[in-house]
Amino acid sequence: MGESVECSCISRTNLNCISLGDPDTQKSVALLKQACLDSGFFYVVDHGISQELMDDVFAQNKKFFDLPTIEKMKLLRNEKNRGYTPMLDEILDPENQVNGDYKEGYYIGVEVPKDDPQANKPFYGSNQWPSDEILPKWREVMEQYHSEALRVAKSVARIIALALNLEEDFFDRPEMLGVPIATLRLLHYEGQVSNPGKGVYGAGAHSDYGLITLLATDDVVGLQICKDSRAQPQVWEYVAPVKGGFIVNLGDMLERWSNCIFRSTLHRVVLDGRERYSIAYFVEPSHDCIVECLPTCKSESNPPKFPPITCSAYLSQRYKDTHADLTAYSDSKA
Repeated sequence: MGESVECSCISRTNLNCISLGDPDTQKSVALLKQACLDSGFFYVVDHGISQELMDDVFAQNKKFFDLPTIEKMKLLRNEKNRGYTPMLDEILDPENQVNGDYKEGYYIGVEVPKDDPQANKPFYGSNQWPSDEILPKWREVMEQYHSEALRVAKSVARIIALALNLEEDFFDRPEMLGVPIATLRLLHYEGQVSNPGKGVYGAGAHSDYGLITLLATDDVVGLQICKDSRAQPQVWEYVAPVKGGFIVNLGDMLERWSNCIFRSTLHRVVLDGRERYSIAYFVEPSHDCIVECLPTCKSESNPPKFPPITCSAYLSQRYKDTHADLTAYSDSKA
């Protein structure tokens, strides 16, 4: 009982809900701005992706993780972070976790053929795909969802731009989301009971690396956020799933860009013993984009807090910091 009591007394947070179908843009901007100043988390609904496709992606997600481990390990993530990440591969909160995250995942990025010069960039390249014999239509469904999710992300980015007093199309420029780094990550949490007191989590406490994340989940509650990471003790709140919608959060890159005006919030996954499936979509600008303080976010009294850095350099270091060295699996992929 002791393991679940800690979670049962945690309250659910209230998040603003933004409808992409609402013609009142100013209302959406106001709701988003309030959310970004408060917690960096909000819901997005009426995004135009059909419920049929959402259901199909979750069904295909489950089909992959139901495969035998030997089949999944044939698609182990490569140096481009494409493919399968086994249970415990990722450790997001090394100070507080005794093992890695009790989840397995699958990365799908922007598809770039090997003979394309762009494929030399760290986060571009060919994806790894299960064979049609094993999972027919799997690739087709994932590529459709990847494309649709990017459209939604660009719509959200336009509202963010307005909330930061920028031109609406600021993030649409080629060096921004014109040629983005956009990564779909399928996730499966095994049916464990998390125990934060003993350092056991579905996913350890972390903030996301990039610009924004779109998260679709099943109906199993597990995501928790901490609005003030400096508070002692930290106060954690559950985020309720939203059927057919997205839980959206800002990443560290946008916090950096906005000179800490907008917030990238600490979050984690605490499990209650039920299996949980979710689908994250991480959106970042192009490899060569210079992330530096936005003109509307600095002043004489609030100078830039961070030096400029390229998106590629920033992301490469963050992935290296949180994932196991691939040599640890050298005997498993044979």
